[in-house]
Amino acid sequence: MRGTYTLLIQLSDDIGLKIGSLGEIDFETGAYAYVGSALKNLNKRVERHLREEKNLHWHIDYLLTEAPINEVLYGEGEERKECDIASVLAEKFPSIEGFGASDCQCKSHLFYSKEISVLRKDVTSSYEKVGLQPRTWENG
Repeated sequence: MRGTYTLLIQLSDDIGLKIGSLGEIDFETGAYAYVGSALKNLNKRVERHLREEKNLHWHIDYLLTEAPINEVLYGEGEERKECDIASVLAEKFPSIEGFGASDCQCKSHLFYSKEISVLRKDVTSSYEKVGLQPRTWENG
């Protein structure tokens, strides 16, 4: 399966983390949405994110050492839509500059809201805006 995914992450306390080459970043308590894509094997990519044991490779890996994934939304498709979704979310939510966006022109692929329900609703509608059917990940 190929497509785009969004990790909905809940952070229960303010934390500071070193995020690879981005350096030290302060994260506020609340909800985060990380947008990514996998055009070879979406199942393996999402399963990797869900694993606790992994090498820290991507920016999101560092955050996931301290913050659990609450839910995964995804949409199947042959085209990379993560930047389109990030663009829609950037219109409404604050983001962490450069996070997850080292291989594109986006400002960020990580977005913040105090309420996970608000973030989830807008992530779902962003998928629809870019022509993807949003689905909830059910353990592969």
